Amino acid sequence: MVFYFKARPEAGDYTIFMGIDKHENEELIKYGFPEDIWFHVDKMSSAHVYLRFNKGQTIDDISEGLLEDCAQLVKANSIQGNKMNNVDVVYTPWSNLKKTASMDVGQVGFHNSKMVRTVKVEKRINEIVNRLNRTKVERKPDLKAEREAVNAAEKAERKQQLREKKQREELERLEKERQAEIRSYKGLMVSENMTSNKQIAATSKSLQELEEDFM
Repeated sequence: MVFYFKARPEAGDYTIFMGIDKHENEELIKYGFPEDIWFHVDKMSSAHVYLRFNKGQTIDDISEGLLEDCAQLVKANSIQGNKMNNVDVVYTPWSNLKKTASMDVGQVGFHNSKMVRTVKVEKRINEIVNRLNRTKVERKPDLKAEREAVNAAEKAERKQQLREKKQREELERLEKERQAEIRSYKGLMVSENMTSNKQIAATSKSLQELEEDFM
């Protein structure tokens, strides 16, 4: 089961989601999207909360409001962290999550610690948590199928881009050949004209010489 929430409307149409338990978290880790941003209470047990961005957006595009929504939600879903003030929440792109065979279910590390950011949550803000909970929807998605659909769409897009690139290159090649033919034709015309003038001059000279010989 996955819980889905809607971020504050003024921040845009964004979905925040988390797994119901560590086994669901394992699936979310495995089948995340490149645009997903992962949140977790630092050094404490908590839910794995994700923010799904639009394609092309990165962690640098998180607004202050979106960051606050995600941080408040992950704090509220930490048994220990929910009771404490001044809690650190870490967040990083899904692609930076590292999973090895030796890790427990639901446990993750990072490929690059420099890509992990931290935000401090001073206290729980019930107004934010309650607003998010009012948008809560429970679903049991086929995460693998969703990821495979995204992979297929991305593959098709890459193929289309490659086809368009080849078409542009072919058009450019044909245009270069056409321009080369035009230049070659113009050069040929000039060369022929120059040759004809020489031939005329040579012929005239020969006739003059013949006349002199005749006289």
